[in-house]
Amino acid sequence: MVSDLSSLCGGLPPELCEQLIREQQFIKIRLDRRRFGKEVTIIEGLTGSNSELKELASRLKSKLATGGTVKEGRIELQGDHRHRVKHILINELGYPPENIVIID
Repeated sequence: MVSDLSSLCGGLPPELCEQLIREQQFIKIRLDRRRFGKEVTIIEGLTGSNSELKELASRLKSKLATGGTVKEGRIELQGDHRHRVKHILINELGYPPENIVIID
């Protein structure tokens, strides 16, 4: 994450830099229907390297007890978990609630 917005951080401590980067992200959570009526929750707008997105996806998958993957810079989770994902991002991971939108 730090490499994406390193100009914002300057000489700030890593914790403050991560919080600043979180506040700059605008996250969209939406539901998509796949073949045979399967539902997939898609989380877009997260910045960071592919490995950081995979780590975040892994944490979400374990919290939600579901499968999922990281594709093209977005996280895809099996099932409809839109409101639970928003709750986890806000309360457990520290993302600001005004930057997270659920698209119906």
